[in-house]
Amino acid sequence: MPKKDSSLKLNRRKFLAAAAVAGASGAVNPAKAATPATPETQQRLPSALPPNARVAAAETGAPDIPPYSTEGRPTSDFMVDVIKTLDIKYMPANPAASYRSLHESLIDYGKNTMPEFLTCMHEESAVGMAHGYYKITNKPLMTVCHGTVGLMHATMNIYNAFCDHAPVIVIAGNDLDAAYRPPEVPTIHSAQDINAIVRDFTKWDDTPVSAQHFAQSFVRAYQIATTPPCAPVALSLDDELAQGPIRDYGQKLYIPKFVPNAPPQGELGAVRDAAQLLVNAEHPVIVADRAVNTQKGINLLVQLAELLQAPVVRQRARLNFPTTHYLGRPASVIPQADVIMGLELTDYWDTVNKFIDNNAEGVGTVTSRIKPGTKLISISTAQLITKSNYQEFERFQSVDVPIVGDVEATLPSLIEAVKLALTDDRKNVIAQRGQSIRKDHERGRNANLQAAAIAWEASPISTARLCAEIYAQIKDFDWSLVPSSGNVSGWPLRLWPMEKHYQWTGTSGGYGVGWGAPASVGAALANRDEGRFSVSIQSDGDLMYAPGVLWTAVRHKIPLLAVMHNNRGYHQEVMTVQRLANFRNRVAYTGDDLGPMGTSIMNPDIEYHKLAESMGWWAKGPIKDPADLGPTLKEAVAVVRGGQPALVNVWTQPR
Repeated sequence: MPKKDSSLKLNRRKFLAAAAVAGASGAVNPAKAATPATPETQQRLPSALPPNARVAAAETGAPDIPPYSTEGRPTSDFMVDVIKTLDIKYMPANPAASYRSLHESLIDYGKNTMPEFLTCMHEESAVGMAHGYYKITNKPLMTVCHGTVGLMHATMNIYNAFCDHAPVIVIAGNDLDAAYRPPEVPTIHSAQDINAIVRDFTKWDDTPVSAQHFAQSFVRAYQIATTPPCAPVALSLDDELAQGPIRDYGQKLYIPKFVPNAPPQGELGAVRDAAQLLVNAEHPVIVADRAVNTQKGINLLVQLAELLQAPVVRQRARLNFPTTHYLGRPASVIPQADVIMGLELTDYWDTVNKFIDNNAEGVGTVTSRIKPGTKLISISTAQLITKSNYQEFERFQSVDVPIVGDVEATLPSLIEAVKLALTDDRKNVIAQRGQSIRKDHERGRNANLQAAAIAWEASPISTARLCAEIYAQIKDFDWSLVPSSGNVSGWPLRLWPMEKHYQWTGTSGGYGVGWGAPASVGAALANRDEGRFSVSIQSDGDLMYAPGVLWTAVRHKIPLLAVMHNNRGYHQEVMTVQRLANFRNRVAYTGDDLGPMGTSIMNPDIEYHKLAESMGWWAKGPIKDPADLGPTLKEAVAVVRGGQPALVNVWTQPR
């Protein structure tokens, strides 16, 4: 056997020494300067002019657009012209007959640019890619589905995007007119109201019946999807309309101009009340979940936290706050708080209450996490999108100062209100509080390092070592941990210095399995265009839901390092079954632990590296010896830097 390169081995002592200074040494290069805005892409700024008749006419009047030429052209060509007026770079989709006219117009008339068709093996993967792309760029993509069956395939990841407040423009091909639709399969795949399939978890939908109707609906859909609270929207595409010639019905056909809506801001009086509570609190705590999607948003939250010297608890939907900042604290600070400000919390109730499932009948115990009299503040747009059927809005939690508004749009006024409320006495108290928090941060950092070193030489490989070895290979690049499905006990957030919004993309929203793989490919696509290095921690069960997205990554030259968290089971369900068996005293009765039955992914073991190789990936594994992990990752990193996706199949501890 060839001699191993000892320089690649990350031993326990080196890990502890290197990780101790990771916060200082892991800072990334400044982000690239933005490309100059063009008239088509620049954001509309709020008018600085006083309201008058001329301004009103300019902002609300009909667009000054010449009539559109209709002679001898299919409506689908006009639809492409409409789509091209918006900043939609890609269209991941699975091809299908029900939207063949739009497909043909996109690739031939539209030259397969803006958007570029990305061939997907499954509609769920297409929506997942669009969701992952948004996590990096803060921009939506569109996808097209084949009739009822294609839209049904897409539903899980549409629901994930809805729960995560992520915009995706979904178009479903349909044969609307029963008198003219082809018989058999096309009729089976058609519906009177196809959007009803996803109406409960989309923000808006429509069924255009003319070219002009499509133009207005598509621009409206883009505007609604991208206005906070963001969410998917759906349009039905009638095949007869798309294939037929453009008809203007005696009106001048035009493409409406897209003007983005200003995000809703919190009411100023409530913002000032929140500022007073925060300034006068002895132990304020900020909890952030779906709070900010941009680097500007992170910087604003840092500014607010430093003004207050308030600890910030990061929940899982976004990065929100740098992992290197001393004010970033674990959820254990919540019980000490006398004022808590929740920023776009998915579940405020669970933030301040604790539910323990503690008996076999499924009846749990609820206890409060907070002290009596603790004041609660909320800034959120969730109330603007809450529907009735699906329960993503979680239990109701009363708060003392509810502020309906986008967090990033509201933070500037809150910062100014805090500055105005600060007195010299409070500034001194706040400064002393900051010194205490800094000491707690250092103690917590050291505790994490010590915990990560436990079972360093174990086989299967510990999740802490898995994450440490990955970071050791990518730390010198402009890296991005793209959507990852593997539950690795939060080690990347505990060990990696994350300061840029794209370095942690958060969870799926709806926690539907099968999201991680396509979302990671979509995010890697966005990073490819920015020259960043993408890595995902990919769980085994999630990949098997829709492995065809691996082919899409190769076909469209999307570089991505996928490191398998291959614990060979659906471990959440293993624990659930074992817990219930203990409640019912089953183990004592049978003498066996039968929890893995129906939950393990073993016998046979899936060779994920061979699966990836079959679709064109560089791949290696299974890696069982921790000493082999670093050298293998180094090989894979070199491949990805060369522009090819690579997968490393690692046998890991459960979590």
